[in-house]
Amino acid sequence: LTCMFLVALSFAYFAKALSGSYMKSTITQLERRFDIPSYLIGVIDGSFEIGNLLVIAFVSYFGAKLHRPKIIAVGCVLMSIGTFIIALPHFIIGRYEFETSVRWVVNSTLNPSPCAMGSPADLSQSGKLPSNLSMWIYVLLGNVLRGIGETPVQPLGISYIDDFATEENAALYVGCVQTISVVGPVFGYLLGSLCAKIYVDIGFVKMETITITPADARWVGAWWLGYLIAGVITLLSAIPFWFLPRSLPMSGVLKADLPPSTDFFPTLRTLLGHPVYLIYLCVTIIQLNSLIGMVTYKPKYIEQHFRQSASKANFLMGVINIPAVALGMFSGGLLMKRLKLNIMGAARFAFGTSLIGYFLSLFFFTMSCENAKVAGVTLSYNSVDTVSYDKHSLLTACNSDCLCSASDWDPVCGENDVTYVSPCLAGCTGSTGSGKNTVFSNCSCVGVAGNFTASTGQCPHTDDCDRMFPYFLALSVITSFIISLGGTPGYMFLIRCIKPQLKSLALGFHALATRTLAGIPAPIYFGAIIDTTCLKWGQKRCGGIGACRIYNTTAYRIAYLGLTLSLRTISFIICIPGFILLSRQLKSEERNGIHGALANGGTELEALRKEEFVTSNSDQSQQTSDNSTDRETRL
Repeated sequence: LTCMFLVALSFAYFAKALSGSYMKSTITQLERRFDIPSYLIGVIDGSFEIGNLLVIAFVSYFGAKLHRPKIIAVGCVLMSIGTFIIALPHFIIGRYEFETSVRWVVNSTLNPSPCAMGSPADLSQSGKLPSNLSMWIYVLLGNVLRGIGETPVQPLGISYIDDFATEENAALYVGCVQTISVVGPVFGYLLGSLCAKIYVDIGFVKMETITITPADARWVGAWWLGYLIAGVITLLSAIPFWFLPRSLPMSGVLKADLPPSTDFFPTLRTLLGHPVYLIYLCVTIIQLNSLIGMVTYKPKYIEQHFRQSASKANFLMGVINIPAVALGMFSGGLLMKRLKLNIMGAARFAFGTSLIGYFLSLFFFTMSCENAKVAGVTLSYNSVDTVSYDKHSLLTACNSDCLCSASDWDPVCGENDVTYVSPCLAGCTGSTGSGKNTVFSNCSCVGVAGNFTASTGQCPHTDDCDRMFPYFLALSVITSFIISLGGTPGYMFLIRCIKPQLKSLALGFHALATRTLAGIPAPIYFGAIIDTTCLKWGQKRCGGIGACRIYNTTAYRIAYLGLTLSLRTISFIICIPGFILLSRQLKSEERNGIHGALANGGTELEALRKEEFVTSNSDQSQQTSDNSTDRETRL
C-alpha cells in the first residue's frame, strides 16, 4: 500500500507540474486569441496562487483530521475540472479571425485590390465581428479552481508518507516524489511546443486557406488541445487515491509523540522576531519575484527578441532550461553532503552561486538583435535605413490615394527589405496568386517608380539573431545551472537557522509569504512593464487595444533584464546585514554551548566528588566494622 501511495502521489505531482508549465507555455497564444495585454496574462497566471491561498489554511488545519487520500483525490478532480474550464472558451467564441487582406482564391485571376476605395466609415466597419471580450474570464476562473485543487496534494501527501514510514524511508520517498515532479515541466513545455505548431481551429478550417505561419505575430496555436490533454492526465491521477485507506500500517519504530501545540500568535511573534529568519524571508521573496517574473515571460522574450516561433521557444525551455535547473538542484544537494556544509557554509554557498549567476546574467544585455525595420513604426517612409522610435506616421504621400486602416496588422515585406504594416499602407494596388503565395504589385511606397512588389509576412532579418541565439541559449543553460546549485543549500539554511519547534510554522509561513508577495504580483507587474515597450498594438473587434504586435526590442531587453537583475541586486544588499546577524547568532550559540558544557562539567565534577566522598565514608565504615569484628573474635 505504501508503494501504491508513493506511485499515485508521484503521478499527481507530475500532472500538476505538467499543467502548470503548460499554462506558462501558452502565454502568447492566450494574448493573441483573447486580444489582451501582458499584464492581464499576469493576472491570469497569478490567479492560481490566489486559489491556493483561499483554502490553504482550511486544508492545513482540517486535512490531517480527515481521510487524506480522498481529500487529495478531490483536489485532483478539481484541478482537472479547472483545466477543462480553461479550454472552454475555444468551444464558445467561434473561429479565430485575424486581420488580413490576403484571400484564398481558387481558379480566378480577379484578386481584390489591397488599395481600398470608399468611405472611411465603411472601411472601419468592414470585417468586424462581435467581440469576444471577457472570454479570458473563463481562463482566470479555471486557473483559480486549479489552485484550489492543488492545495491538498503537497502537504497532505507528504504528511501521509511521513506518518507511516520510518525516517530513513520517508526521506527517500519524498526525494522520489520531488524528482518525478521535475519531469512534469519538461513534458509541459514539450506539449506547449507541439500544440503551438498546430493551428487553433485545426479540423474546422482548410489549412491551405490559412495565410499566416507559426512565425507570424497573428498566429495562434491549438492552445486548448494541451489543456484537454492535461485535464485528462490530472483526472487519471485522482483514481488511485479513492482506493487507498485512511491510514497505513506503521513500518519500523513508532515516531515519538509531537510536543504539545502552543498558541499560534505568540509562536508567530517569536518566529518573526528572529532577525536571521526575517532577513532570509525578505531575500527569498525578492529573489522569487525576480525568478517568477523571468520564467513566466522567458518564452515570450525568446519569441519577441530573437524572432523565434512559440513552438521553438517552448521546446527549448522544456529540453534545455528545465533539465539544467533539475541537475543544478540535485548537484547542490550532493555538494552540500560531500562538503559537509554547516549553516554558515550553506548560506555562503547559496549566496556565492547566486552572485556568480548574477554576474554571468549581465552578459545577456550584450546579446541583442537589430530591431525590425517597419515603415511608419520603427522608421519613417522617407528613411529606410535609420531605425528610430520617434512618433512616425503610417499615413504618408505614397499611400494617400488609398483609404487605409492604421489599426490593422497585416504585414508585408517589400523588395527593399522593409516591412509595411499592410499592403494598403505599402501603397500596393494589385495582387497575384493566393494564400501564402500572394504577391502584391505596384506598391508605390516600396519604390519610387511604383512598380515594386511585396510578399506576405514580415521581412525575416534573422542573420544577426541566428548568430547570437546559440550564445544566448548556452549562457542561459549555464546561469540556470549555477543559480540552481544554491537551491538545496538555501532550503536547508531555512530549516537550520531556527529552533526545531518552530520549523513547521517557519516553513508554512515562508510558503504563504512567497505565494502572496511573489507568486501573485510578479507576473502582473512584469507584464505591465513589458507592455510599456509595445510599438504597435492590435485592434479589438469592439474597439480598444488588443494584443501587442511588435515591441521595441531594445526597450524590451532593458526592461525585462533590468527588472530581473535589479531585484536580485536589492536581495544581495539585504544579505549583508543577514550574514552579520547570522555570525553573531552562531557566536552566541557557541558561547552558550561552552557555558552549558562548563556548567554541565562542574555539575558532573561535583557529583563525582560527592560520589568519592560517599565511597570513602563507606570504605571507612566498612573498615571500622571489620576491625570491631576482629576485636570481638580475638576476645
